[in-house]
Amino acid sequence: MSATSAVSAATQNSAATRNSAISPDAVPPLRGRIGDDARSGHYAVPHRYRLHLTLSCPHCLSIAITHSLLDLGDTLPVTLLPAVPDAPDGGYATLRPLYEASSHQHPGPAAAPVLSDGWTGRIVSTHTPDILRDLAERFGAQGPVLYPCEARSGIEALGRLCAQDVNEAAQRAGRVGVGSPAYGVALATLLRALDSLDQLLAGREYVLGGELTAADVQLWVTLVQLDTVHRWHLDAAAVHRIADHRRLWSYARRLAALPAFGSHLDLDGIARRHHARCQGREAAGAAVQILDWTAAHTPGRSAPCSR
Repeated sequence: MSATSAVSAATQNSAATRNSAISPDAVPPLRGRIGDDARSGHYAVPHRYRLHLTLSCPHCLSIAITHSLLDLGDTLPVTLLPAVPDAPDGGYATLRPLYEASSHQHPGPAAAPVLSDGWTGRIVSTHTPDILRDLAERFGAQGPVLYPCEARSGIEALGRLCAQDVNEAAQRAGRVGVGSPAYGVALATLLRALDSLDQLLAGREYVLGGELTAADVQLWVTLVQLDTVHRWHLDAAAVHRIADHRRLWSYARRLAALPAFGSHLDLDGIARRHHARCQGREAAGAAVQILDWTAAHTPGRSAPCSR
C-alpha cells in the first residue's frame, strides 16, 4: 500500500468512531493569495511581504519551519511576536492596525499568523494552509520541494489525520476528563491514529517516503503539541501508551535535530501560552514527558527569522 493510501485508509477507518469536530473559529480568516505575475495584484517580490509569527502557536510554528526549510530569510522577513498575546481579546495590539486596514472594524482578535504586504500596509492572508502553499510555490526556489505533485493527496490526508484524529481527539479527551466514558472513545481514536503513523514510518526516513515534504512539517508540529500541550490533560497510563510508538518519537527526535525544526522550538513560550489560555484540569500525564526536546535540538544554530 502506498503512503497516500495508508494515510487515507487510517483517516477513513477512524471516521465512524470520531465525535463531532470542534467548531471552526467564528471569525473567518483573511484569505488573499500570492499570484505568479503582476496581474494577480499580490505577486512574489523579495522584501515586499512580511510574516508575523509567534512560535508558541502551532500554525505559526509550521510556517516558521517552512520559511527556514526554503531559506527565505533574505527574501521574506519575519517579525516574532511574544508567546502570549497582549490584547484583552486574545490578539496582539501591534497587529491591530494591519487588521483594521484590511477589514474595517474587524470583529475578532488581531491574531497571528499574518502575512502582510508592505506596499499596501494590509494583510494578504491569515490562513495557514494558503500561506504555507504560497511560501513553497511562489518563493520556494531554494530547499526541498514540499508539495510534490505525486504527494499532494497524501499531504492532505496526513493533515486531516493529524487535525482530526490526533489534535482534536486529544483535545476531546482533555476536555471531558479522565473519568468520563467519552475519554476512552477519544483516546482510542488518538491511539489508532498513532498506530497508523508509527506503521507508516517503518522503513521510511520521512512519513510519505524518502523525501521530506509538507506532511513532515505537519506531523512534527502535531507531535510537539501532543507532548507539550495535550498530555497535560491525559492520565499517566495514556501518556505511556502514546510514548510506546517508538518509531514515531524517534522520527520526531531526528527532525528536532535539524536546525529548520529544532531552532524554532520555544518550549517555555508554548507552556506559557498553554497555561494562559487553558481552563482544563491538569492530569497525571503532565508529569510524564514523552521526549526530551531540549536534548534533541541541535545547539548553537540560529533560525533565519529576523525582527
